[in-house]
Amino acid sequence: MDVLLFITQLLVVLGCIVMGTRSSGVGLGLWGGAGVAILVFVFGLVPGSPPVDALLIVLAVVLASSMMQSAGGIDWMVSIAAKLIARSPKQITLVAPLVSFLFAVGAGTSNILYPLLPVIQDLSYRNGVRPSRPLSLSVVATGVALACSPVSAAMAAMVTLTDTAPWDFELVDILKVTIPAAVVGIIISGIIVNRLGKDIADDPEIQERIASGKIPAPSANAAEVRAEVTVTAAGRNAAIIFLLGVAAIVAFGLFKGMRPLDAAGDPVAMTPIIEIVMFVVGTLILVVSRPKVAEIPTMTVFKAGMVSAIALFGLAWLTDTFLGAHTTLIADGVGGLVTAAPWIFALGVFLVCVLTTSQSTATRTIVPIGLAAGIPLGLLSGMWAGAFAGIYLLPTNGSQIAAANFDTSGSTKLGTKLVDHSFFLPTLILAVTTIAVGALFGVLWGG
Repeated sequence: MDVLLFITQLLVVLGCIVMGTRSSGVGLGLWGGAGVAILVFVFGLVPGSPPVDALLIVLAVVLASSMMQSAGGIDWMVSIAAKLIARSPKQITLVAPLVSFLFAVGAGTSNILYPLLPVIQDLSYRNGVRPSRPLSLSVVATGVALACSPVSAAMAAMVTLTDTAPWDFELVDILKVTIPAAVVGIIISGIIVNRLGKDIADDPEIQERIASGKIPAPSANAAEVRAEVTVTAAGRNAAIIFLLGVAAIVAFGLFKGMRPLDAAGDPVAMTPIIEIVMFVVGTLILVVSRPKVAEIPTMTVFKAGMVSAIALFGLAWLTDTFLGAHTTLIADGVGGLVTAAPWIFALGVFLVCVLTTSQSTATRTIVPIGLAAGIPLGLLSGMWAGAFAGIYLLPTNGSQIAAANFDTSGSTKLGTKLVDHSFFLPTLILAVTTIAVGALFGVLWGG
């Protein structure tokens, strides 16, 4: 009877996730809340704990990020990224994904990639590199970047799960596994992806476009390409303040002695530290760069962040309610399976990313199962990072659509059969390489 109830309630959870995915956006959160209602009022489960700490981190980070964007900080970061990519155009399949990764880590959002897409496309094509290669991997690289950013919503969810007893696995413990794993994964993937698809000279579709005059022949002698953004001193100052805030969070994580003490005489946990630092960052940007506060709710970062917060609220509350009622069964059953084959954990995170296109949702849904199963935290963190590539397995993400539209050569495709698009193989390649490298690094020094 207990097993039947478990399966029935699991179907409710999965059904709500599927319905939320079909609704997308805030619909994820709404269906999550509806699932909580079913579990509580129909099955009599005790309501779980809403992810308050994670939500507060997300709100603080989104506010600071939106202040930076309003002041022009993201435009300044994009201009710097474009210059870095332009320095090594022949190696763009490797350089562009690494630069995109780096700036997504710093900004805590993959949205920074949008203005870079035409830069990547133009530089790659003019230098004879098939644009689909750097474009596809750059898009996917920003997915795993959120497992390496101290200020992403996914990291907020992860820290609030692991930075407590009995694990006490803090932000820096996660970053020292995820960052090198992602970097190595991107490098290996860049080498492989650089061989995908036909070269420009051998692609009949591209050659037909050139012959018909729809696009010019590749020429590295054209004028220097620039990101189409407006760079201002206020934007530069806002970006620097924000990045210094990110550095401060990492420093507080590295050196516990820098933190104030709580009532028990122990260093304050990283959750309130991140929130405090981000509020200070937002205030400094307000004073120094003077963005228009009334515009903050209209910023794309703010809108995306609020949607993520609502989705996180509903789905995390749903999964916590379900997991809290079946902790023993999961630990003994599913947990035993995950312990025997840890890659199943990575597969779980990957699949939830595919279904919800939300790394924070995947974190709150699957990581508690990995923790209950007793997977070593280093190993768990490494696999968690690589599995984030899963949000790009299907061609439904905005950055994928934008990349295909910016590619005038037509080499970047969205496909018609869900698996025949330009991002499918790069997603699998980066996921597998980063999961494998992350698992290795996690076992070696992750704890």
